Amino acid sequence: MATLGDSMDVSASGMRAQALRLRISAENMANADTPGYRRKLVGFTADREPGPQGRVTTGPVQLDQSEPAKILDPGHPLADAQGYRTGSNVRSVIEMADAREAQRSYEANLRMFDQARQMSSRLLELLRR
Repeated sequence: MATLGDSMDVSASGMRAQALRLRISAENMANADTPGYRRKLVGFTADREPGPQGRVTTGPVQLDQSEPAKILDPGHPLADAQGYRTGSNVRSVIEMADAREAQRSYEANLRMFDQARQMSSRLLELLRR
């Protein structure tokens, strides 16, 4: 049987996972103009440890394997013989969408956590009577 504490634990694990996802997205956006930078990705896995089911854990941070952009810039010091330099494979639109999704997921987990906290508080009030 799941308790209110278990539901708070599940919500907290979701908030931790989404906070990491937001941090990774911010790192990607900050390095979008860094030559040769590869976008970082974080995946989620089901928690196999004992405890409440539904907790979220993050997998290892991985690098996106898509090819970085080739930018024609003959005057750049990192340009090759043909005048191209390697950019990053970060796409601002994708990062903004990922960040917005992570933010909304974080907020949903926060609302669930707050609901469980309020229910626990009301239960304690009832038991005191």
